[in-house]
Amino acid sequence: MTFDEVRAFAFSLPGVADGTSYGYDCLKAHGKFLTRLKEDGDTLVCPGVGLDEREMLIEAEPETFYVTDHYRNYPYVLVRLSRVHPGTVERLLERRWREVTPKKALKAHDAMKGSGS
Repeated sequence: MTFDEVRAFAFSLPGVADGTSYGYDCLKAHGKFLTRLKEDGDTLVCPGVGLDEREMLIEAEPETFYVTDHYRNYPYVLVRLSRVHPGTVERLLERRWREVTPKKALKAHDAMKGSGS
C-alpha cells in the first residue's frame, strides 16, 4: 500500500483534509489528527489503537506493526505500508475517523451508506 492509496481512502470519508501536526504534513478529520506518514516514507502513524490491541498486532505481525519509544505510552501503532494489507489500514483509519467525527455527521454518513449511495 502507498501513502497515495491511504490518502485516496481517507478522502472518501467526509470531513477529511490535509493538515499539519507538529510541523509535519498529515491528514485530519474534522480538524482532528487522523494519520501521517513518518519521515522514512513507509511508516504510517495510526492513533486510536489501545495498548492491548497494539501489543497483539505487534505480536501477530512484527514485520508490519511496531512502536518506538516516542509512542510507547500512547494509544498509537506504527504500520509499515510496504507490508500491510490495505483493508487493515482502511479499518484503522475508518475507526479513528469515527472516533473524531461529530455524531450528526456520522449518522448522515451511515444513512447515506446504508441507502446504497
